[in-house]
Amino acid sequence: MTLRHDPQLKGFASDNYAGVHPEILQAIAVANGGHQIAYGDDVYTEALQDVFRKHFGERAQAWPVFNGTAANVVSLRAMTAHWEAVICAETAHIHTDEGGAPEVAGGIKLLTVPTPDGKLTPELIDRQAWGFGDVHRAQPRVVSIANTTELGTVYTPDEVAAVCAHAHELGLLVHLDGSRLTNAAAALDVPLRALTADAGVDVLSFGGTKIGMLYGEAVVVLNPEAATGVDYIRKTFMQLSSKMRFVSAQFEALLSGDLWLRNARQANAMGKRLAEAVRDIPGVEVPRPVEANAVFAVLPKDVTERLQKRFRFYTWNEATGEVRWMCAFDTTEADVDAFAAAVAEELG
Repeated sequence: MTLRHDPQLKGFASDNYAGVHPEILQAIAVANGGHQIAYGDDVYTEALQDVFRKHFGERAQAWPVFNGTAANVVSLRAMTAHWEAVICAETAHIHTDEGGAPEVAGGIKLLTVPTPDGKLTPELIDRQAWGFGDVHRAQPRVVSIANTTELGTVYTPDEVAAVCAHAHELGLLVHLDGSRLTNAAAALDVPLRALTADAGVDVLSFGGTKIGMLYGEAVVVLNPEAATGVDYIRKTFMQLSSKMRFVSAQFEALLSGDLWLRNARQANAMGKRLAEAVRDIPGVEVPRPVEANAVFAVLPKDVTERLQKRFRFYTWNEATGEVRWMCAFDTTEADVDAFAAAVAEELG
């Protein structure tokens, strides 16, 4: 096979751009060979349940799916009836970057709330938690938060617990979009369950792709009473992998030891390094706190356009000139320093 890219070239567009961690590739190779029962009845998927329970408690049950959009939509569909709705931040990934999948594929009404930092609070939830019993209004049923948020901010265990306690008092369930949950836990140096099961989260979408896996995410039900029919919804939404052993083997490699933590710490450390490297460059503004592996910066438009010809990254807000730089588990100090030098050169 012909190598069609420069394996030394790295960008800052998304942690999805990174390759696969060698330990994950090895796990796939170990699971290969011979025949195993298809559609999740294999020994790797059976063993995976114990791995998830180690991190999320004895009641946790995991359903691997192909991607993060599916993890979110399957989770939310299993938590809601057709007349019910989901409260989320206006900047939430399920609202801004799922291509309308919750509404189009899931038939789920989203009730959005403006937030200053991407995080919901009990007070902000109340802006949409009303109209109960009003037949003319979609009935609030779920509060969905993300950790880390779409703005790179991190909920603490106490903040998650406050959201969950308030939601439950209102009779609402709590879903957590955890595509970067590992980054949040690493940033706070807490176990994964401290931000989920211990804080009162009912259902979790757990991400693997951004932290070193080839592909695969998981719907993790922490409260069995909060979601029904996940088996059937996953199949109906075309997310039942025939060769599921290769998804499950990746999760086992990621979670059975400390690979998830090592990878998240590396990505976070490089985010901090990048922020410090560019913060004092004349012409660069870093307007948001850097709490995990995302750095937001404001640059002149012409500088952004020149930089994007050298390194891939996304413009976050065309009107303000804000861009987003993401660090991944394989981002190195040399990668960060080379990029920061290019930023300084283009602004020079």
